[in-house]
Amino acid sequence: MGVGHLRTSDFDFALPPELIAQHPAPERSASRLLDGRGAQALDRVFHELPDLLVPGDLLVFNDTQVVKARLYGEKPSGGKLELLVERVLEDGTVAAHMKVSKKPPAGTVLRMAGGFTAELLGRWPDAQGPLFHLRFSADPYELMAAHGHVPLPPYITHGDTAEDETRYQTVFARNPGAVAAPTAALHFDEALLAALQARGVQCAAVTLHVGAGTFQPVKTERLEEHVMHRERYHVPPPTAQAIADCRTRGGRVVAVGTTSVRTLESWARSGAASGDTGIFITPGFRFQVVDLLVTNFHLPRSTLMMLVSAFAGHAHVMALYRHAIAKRYRFFSYGDAMLLARGGGDGL
Repeated sequence: MGVGHLRTSDFDFALPPELIAQHPAPERSASRLLDGRGAQALDRVFHELPDLLVPGDLLVFNDTQVVKARLYGEKPSGGKLELLVERVLEDGTVAAHMKVSKKPPAGTVLRMAGGFTAELLGRWPDAQGPLFHLRFSADPYELMAAHGHVPLPPYITHGDTAEDETRYQTVFARNPGAVAAPTAALHFDEALLAALQARGVQCAAVTLHVGAGTFQPVKTERLEEHVMHRERYHVPPPTAQAIADCRTRGGRVVAVGTTSVRTLESWARSGAASGDTGIFITPGFRFQVVDLLVTNFHLPRSTLMMLVSAFAGHAHVMALYRHAIAKRYRFFSYGDAMLLARGGGDGL
């Protein structure tokens, strides 16, 4: 089924609101894991993952670090506003989403909570760009660390807490720049990583700084009319070598999360180890790197629903979601996970 034959409504489903996880499981690896590799869905626990892999497999994680990208402030008039920093640019300025009743003009100096200022330079990446271009009065990373808030997704209804500072971050996060967590990786803890190593499963890392666009539903009914958001990625040389070695020994590349898939498949298509990717993966896409996928449950009508459907088969994925809802799995960022095989279970 090609992209031209699909509609956004084909990726919709009704989710009972109480299944949207508002808090993480007490232990990271105690989440549930829906094993969807075959035609028959199997209900498991996430810490069983090592038993589902074989020696020589390669897990590829996204080691991006979520920054406290949500900042509050006010205009000179006193009107309240909220910034969500999408990325810090090479010159130290920032590109950000702004939530405010009336957009201020370029040149306005905003007073931010914490005592710093943000000068509005215009739009980004150009005059018609979707984001606002600002210059902070000090280093953006330092200001976010000191005065920012964890940018929890819009479907989590509580304000950020100390729990979120720890749990909305992977245990191996090391490259700051994301405004959303690579949520499939939130299920991994040190004990599980040790169990994987003991099993003979290799691990490697890529970086993709997840943007706020990951939460946006597709608003066009025709997929080919959707304009995909862009995110920065990097595949370091040791990871490229680890993938080559995995292929040589006949192992499987297991992407942890859709962000790892986007990174690996963008790298395979472009040949560039670093860059901005706007890759839009929909059914009919030919995967070149990823064999298995660990992923959370995604928003209806989202590009991520389309990605997992492209990977494991649209009918199969929709059947797995019906199973997960019937079995009361927990959904979205703090929810449970599933394991998928490329093209697996297409008979469903």
